Amino acid sequence: MKNGCHIPPQGSPTAPAPRAADYSFSNGLLESLHAPATHGSAGSHWEHFSAKQMKNDQIGAVFGQLADLLEIQEANPFRVRAYRNASRTISSTAESFATLVAEGGDLTAFKGIGKDLAKQIEQIVTTGDHEQLAELKEEIPPGVVSMLRIPGVGPKKVATFFNTLGLTTLDELKAAAEAGELAALKGFGKKTEQGILDNIDQAAAAAERISIADARQAAEAVVEDLLQLDSVTQAAVAGSCRRRRETCGDLDVLATSSDADAAMDCLAQHSLVQEVLQRGSTKQRVRLKSGVEMDLRVVPDESYGAAMQYFTGSKEHNVVVRQRAKDLGLKVNEYGVFRGEEQIAGATEEDVYEVLELPWIPPELRENRLEFSLAEAGDLPALVELKDIKGDLHMHTTASDGAATILEMAEAAKARGLKYIAITDHSKRVSMANGLDAERLRVHWEEIREVREQIKGIEVLCGIECDILEDATMDLPDDVLEEADWVVAVLHYGLQQPREQIMKRLLTAIKNPHVNIIGHPTGRMVGKREGADIDMTEMLKAAADYGVMMEINAHYKRLDLDDIHAAAAKDLGIPIVISTDAHSVNGYDVLTYGVDQARRAGLTKADVANTKTWAQFRKLLNK
Repeated sequence: MKNGCHIPPQGSPTAPAPRAADYSFSNGLLESLHAPATHGSAGSHWEHFSAKQMKNDQIGAVFGQLADLLEIQEANPFRVRAYRNASRTISSTAESFATLVAEGGDLTAFKGIGKDLAKQIEQIVTTGDHEQLAELKEEIPPGVVSMLRIPGVGPKKVATFFNTLGLTTLDELKAAAEAGELAALKGFGKKTEQGILDNIDQAAAAAERISIADARQAAEAVVEDLLQLDSVTQAAVAGSCRRRRETCGDLDVLATSSDADAAMDCLAQHSLVQEVLQRGSTKQRVRLKSGVEMDLRVVPDESYGAAMQYFTGSKEHNVVVRQRAKDLGLKVNEYGVFRGEEQIAGATEEDVYEVLELPWIPPELRENRLEFSLAEAGDLPALVELKDIKGDLHMHTTASDGAATILEMAEAAKARGLKYIAITDHSKRVSMANGLDAERLRVHWEEIREVREQIKGIEVLCGIECDILEDATMDLPDDVLEEADWVVAVLHYGLQQPREQIMKRLLTAIKNPHVNIIGHPTGRMVGKREGADIDMTEMLKAAADYGVMMEINAHYKRLDLDDIHAAAAKDLGIPIVISTDAHSVNGYDVLTYGVDQARRAGLTKADVANTKTWAQFRKLLNK
């Protein structure tokens, strides 16, 4: 029953948005891909979560944050390690810790979780916060935490900057690097100093935006709670979050309500909100505890569709919409579509587009690229949906740096309705992730075949994520790759090589008859690291010529290929595979972000290879 602003029950495990996947600890060297809980993962993950939303990776993130801050303070390393191990355990466990807390389960049954940590988990789940973490955040300036966003800079280096040099902001760190002060520190040197200078501006820019995963989590939580009010009839996310951009600078929520004050009170009192910045009769701006700002606009029912269209954007899309209205003798704004003083549409987005002689355009396409010409021609694509995905072809197990066994990954995939998967642990070049040489890989494949016999209802392929080495050779010999069911070729190292060498490496892989797909092709990290310098036209043409697929890596830190290049691949007829790169049974959760990226590229079900049934995909694989 809707009887006011929803206050989530303590320990409730439900959540409106998917959980972000976890990645294993690898000293910050391999991809800089970590769980939100592991060090180097500052930024938008350093935030408060409402108790209702608590997922395992969020609980783990709190302990990861504690470990980071304590390491910056140069606290007892055993204590730091205990928190980091707890973070890893929690983030890679399928069973919900929030549910265990609610049901009085024994948390100490899990490895590395003692009585004290169990009590802390209960506090996090029931309150959405952690007392010691809050204290540490008060003691360590935000600018110091921001230093963790710089690639290759972990808590130990930040501790030196903070405790030895007294640096508290990115600007101070940059000035110290330019003055040569970092190179003079023990354990640093000119190369480290230059690396910081090369990446610090990008780290500063990243602080201004949050990932689509964090954006959706926060915005959808607010929408869900607004809809608990009797006075609220409609509420939804708008802005760049609704368009599923990779990152969002702020958040927009729209609602219709018979009592605007009640809706605003609900937001003001929300557990995610730190402070109210501005409040009027129909608009409120707040700052969330994560630092991002959110606008709530309460509009009348007759304007809801127009407001959704207007505030979803993009700016470029809306410029065309307004000009189109003008050409038809109409005016369109956030209140509706008007002919003179008469409102002729606005209650729904469909009505707004219809009076402009257009079909409804999916939000992901509203970037003023080709959507208007496609709409006019009646050729808007039926975009791929999450429910269409039938297989996941990039994941890791305990054989390399994953947190679950082959059987556990297969069972979790089957439980989610997937019909086929490929186990693709790392090749030997990735030594820090326990990469596999030929001998270990063949043993691993035998274990996969044994699992294949144990589990019914899902196909399990013998795969490998094989590095394309810096010298343009493959990390494993052809006679080994030939035995694989599925080969994902990737760039992990040497991403700063000149374009000529990068292309030589990629073309070596594409021309290799045993390579099926190029995984996370550019190697980029969203908001943190630029990808390799690739001639995309040449790479995609070669992939089309040699029948090699391209991956959209679904993790929100990657989303690689991006939407532009995924659309280019589609135009060349290159099959796209959306894969999670999961490192645990929870890692499958990011699939939705990969589908969002594909939708932004205009991909249909037919463009995505792993929407096919196993029989269909097997034919494609054989071809």
